[in-house]
Amino acid sequence: MLDINLLVDNEDVAAADGGTFERLNPISGEVASRASAATVEDVKRAADAAAAAFPAWSSLGPNARRTILLKAAETLHAKVEEFKTLMASETGSTAAWAGFNVHLASSMLREAASMTTQITGEVIPSDKPGCLAMAIRQPAGVVLSIAPWNAPVILGVRAVAMPLACGNTVVLKASEICPGTHRLIGEALREAGVPAGAINIITNAPEDAPELIEALIAHPAVRRINFTGSTRVGRIIAQTAAKYLKPVLLELGGKAPLLVLDDADLDAAVAAAAFGAFMNQGQICMSTERIVVDESVADAFVAKFAAKAETLQAGDPRKGGCALGSLIGSEAGERIDGLVKDAVAKGARLAAGGRVDGTLMSATVLDHVTPAMRIYGEESFGPVVTVVRVHGVDEAVRVANDTEYGLSASVFGRDIARALDVAKRIETGICHINGATVHDEAQMPFGGVKASGYGRFGGKAGIAEFTELRWITIETGPQHFPI
Repeated sequence: MLDINLLVDNEDVAAADGGTFERLNPISGEVASRASAATVEDVKRAADAAAAAFPAWSSLGPNARRTILLKAAETLHAKVEEFKTLMASETGSTAAWAGFNVHLASSMLREAASMTTQITGEVIPSDKPGCLAMAIRQPAGVVLSIAPWNAPVILGVRAVAMPLACGNTVVLKASEICPGTHRLIGEALREAGVPAGAINIITNAPEDAPELIEALIAHPAVRRINFTGSTRVGRIIAQTAAKYLKPVLLELGGKAPLLVLDDADLDAAVAAAAFGAFMNQGQICMSTERIVVDESVADAFVAKFAAKAETLQAGDPRKGGCALGSLIGSEAGERIDGLVKDAVAKGARLAAGGRVDGTLMSATVLDHVTPAMRIYGEESFGPVVTVVRVHGVDEAVRVANDTEYGLSASVFGRDIARALDVAKRIETGICHINGATVHDEAQMPFGGVKASGYGRFGGKAGIAEFTELRWITIETGPQHFPI
């Protein structure tokens, strides 16, 4: 069991009132971590510390910021075994998923480091004689970052890396489900030399989150908010930010479709679908939730896919040896089991899996799913994938777009020109041709449309989210005015 303090102004501090909360291991029920439960006073102190640190950090040269961020990538990666232990204990993740989290998060820090010299502007021709007009990008100020539990190192680092690279200071509100994991990110950044106040980590009891988040958004120094999480909470964040006229970047839920066209390589599609649907127990925003398959190849595809799913066993990640780990909690298992039973009762065929034992759930495939079933439209966020059979490309596109979500998608077909045309017609921020729906790289513009949010993380696209674009002129000659 790990005791966790807040990180404020580079100091490990307890909550102002001494309060704590506990995160339990989802499989054993043992205490995984005990963390300080921040108060409104604490979060205001963190935002004040970030505001005080902003002038020095924002004026630091790009290569100095780059050096620190590159060092942070090294210090983060050196803690991979600590992250594996924490993620297994707090979230039930497998060692493979935790290791990948640290690998990609380290890449995100290196990519952010490379962006410090890419925060550029332009000179714009002016119609006014003797006027030099420029558009320049400057750091926005204090950034409030809110990260989730499902890919905690990737998404925790993504929430802070580009804001820091752009010269902002950050308050990271850790997930209540993995406070130790998110706090360890702060430790890596502190060890790398991020100065006092530039990064602050707040942990909080679940019931206190609404009050604390509003206090942070309302803080006058906070100029940007980024949130990754559920669409339900994202709407609340957006509404609160709108009240204070503050921009927010949202990466929310998903219901990713994988389209199997009539000319698809079925073995390749099966491999990608199994990875996309069942990696991290399907608890990824990009997880393949729907397989939209042409009826001419549906029987063959489902037979191959169901056989693959039956080979993927779930078990205690602390013991190893299993492809799937634990769901985040027993309530998740109950909710997903309810979706499966509803579908079967309404005519779906259970092609594979369907077994739930507490927080362990087998890889599950539901065939012949229709819009009458809850799972057709609801995000399952678990190791269950639906198969919807269609006739032709137009119906495949219609079904793929028949959802409120729009994050990731993929299309399998040997005719690349046709597959590209299909990809362009799908209403998502991301689409992969002959690849899995789960795919992330630090330098890519990452984000969704519709109820999956707005704005983009990653590469140069992220610079626009965390800087102010300003118009500045220099008058080089005498001025003439009409009055």
